[in-house]
Amino acid sequence: MRALDLSTVTWRKSSYSNDDGGECLEVADNLPHVPVRDSKTPTAPALVFATGAWASFVDGVKGGPLGG
Repeated sequence: MRALDLSTVTWRKSSYSNDDGGECLEVADNLPHVPVRDSKTPTAPALVFATGAWASFVDGVKGGPLGG
C-alpha cells in the first residue's frame, strides 16, 4: 500500500474533545479514505480507514453501548 501524503489536509477535531487535554481525536474530511490522528501527537502516524468502515464505526458509537 502506498503512503498517503497528509501534509496539506485540514484536520477537524472531534466535537467530543475538550480543551483540557482530554481525548482529542482529529479526522480529515473529503478524502477517498478517512485519516484519524491523536491531536496531542500530530506528528505521529495517522490511522487510515475506508470510508464505509469509518461510517460503520461512527454509527456504532452513536448507537451506544453494545447490548444495551
